[in-house]
Amino acid sequence: MLVYPSGVDVSSSALRFLAARLREHRRALGTRWRRLNAGRRALLTLAHLRNGQPYAQLAAGFGIGTTTAYRYITEAVNLLAALAPTLTEAIRAASKAYVILDGTLLPIDRIAADRPFYSGKHKKHGMNVQVIADPQGRLMWASPALAGAVHDVRAAREHGIIEALAEAGITCWADKGYQRAGGTVRLPYRGRWDSLSTGQQAVNRSHAKIRALVEQAIATLKSWRLLRKLRCSTTRITSLVQAVLVLQLAATG
Repeated sequence: MLVYPSGVDVSSSALRFLAARLREHRRALGTRWRRLNAGRRALLTLAHLRNGQPYAQLAAGFGIGTTTAYRYITEAVNLLAALAPTLTEAIRAASKAYVILDGTLLPIDRIAADRPFYSGKHKKHGMNVQVIADPQGRLMWASPALAGAVHDVRAAREHGIIEALAEAGITCWADKGYQRAGGTVRLPYRGRWDSLSTGQQAVNRSHAKIRALVEQAIATLKSWRLLRKLRCSTTRITSLVQAVLVLQLAATG
């Protein structure tokens, strides 16, 4: 296999953050010498998450075995996922006038028989992840992953998002996929555009401008290319999402 130098477009603060957590983890466990130091293991993990490169390619580039690369990355991902803020913590830390909620589908490689993972809205198999953004469109929180067949409003209820926002008294802007959500969720008027009154059209235009900013948060999440086409077990996807969330918050915090 040919090996060539490459780059990872991730903030150095994310690398320092992960390396520090790996050093702390190793000291706490009292583990033996590792083939790669904490900095190199952090870089290995970032390259996998950001570029989506398979373990074999990364192993060759870092001069380690494929099994070792898998073990190092899994250890780092699990460590990061454990640091992810809960929904309550994210809302408490936000202290915003309002937030924006939307769902996104993370594509997975499944066959037609795997109906629970098939999203009729997106016409593909995937996992439903709920994303909360602040008024500037910055990523605040990402939910555990549910099967793609789960609708957004059901996912929001299962994660307790609607109740948590209502309890905190924070207004939430969302699209028509959250009909009958209740609580503090604000939705646009339903119906054909020409059937809406002038005032309703104005409200919907204003609503769309506010809600559109959540796309920046979703784009931020999917800038980690591994999440654009997941080929791992669906049981690992939540850990990957939570790990990316922690790294993104560390890079921008």
